[in-house]
Amino acid sequence: MLEKIKGNLVVSCQALDNEPLHSSYIMSRMAVAAQEGGASGIRANSVVDIKAIKKEVDLPVIGIIKRDYPDSEVFITATKKEIDELATSGCEMIALDATSRKRPHNEELADVVKYAKEKYPNTLLMGDVALVEEAKYAAEIGFDCVSSTLIGYTKESSHLDVSADDFAILKEMIAVVSVPLIAEGNINTPEKLARVLELGVHSAVVGSSITRPQLITKTFVDAIK
Repeated sequence: MLEKIKGNLVVSCQALDNEPLHSSYIMSRMAVAAQEGGASGIRANSVVDIKAIKKEVDLPVIGIIKRDYPDSEVFITATKKEIDELATSGCEMIALDATSRKRPHNEELADVVKYAKEKYPNTLLMGDVALVEEAKYAAEIGFDCVSSTLIGYTKESSHLDVSADDFAILKEMIAVVSVPLIAEGNINTPEKLARVLELGVHSAVVGSSITRPQLITKTFVDAIK
């Protein structure tokens, strides 16, 4: 899968249950549209969405499950339970929160990675991180690639913007990780996509700016207020 998405765009097709387009059918059609537009991969949330997408497109899928736990702020593929569920979906890669935050049930990130690698050796793992040191650690403990997905979305990284200073934090991550770096977060223009690929990231994921029309509409409305 990593070779297929190298130098190309992955489109995130997600809609949570409080969003207008929440529907496995709609997400599968979003994936079709992304494929027709030239995307090389899809990132999707939930087993049901992934299975629906897999019926419609032949692109590789990065699978996640977003689930809240009362004892942790980690919610992207937070425990071994989500790993087991995603293994039934047919996704080629599983992405999970790889930040240094406390995990549900006090599971350790390294143990979750070891579990997934031993039980599902043919499924790749992506580590979603927020800080440079988290990216470095994720690469060291066995992730096949690292993604900048959570920059700005954790308390520790709330002061950071992935696109600040010409994507300075991505440059730092590229310098310290031994695995492919996938750019994700605030890549909301074609020009930003071209720039991060020019900087040397392996691939890039774009979601809201393509597949969340309510947010796209808001950018236009905000511009005329």
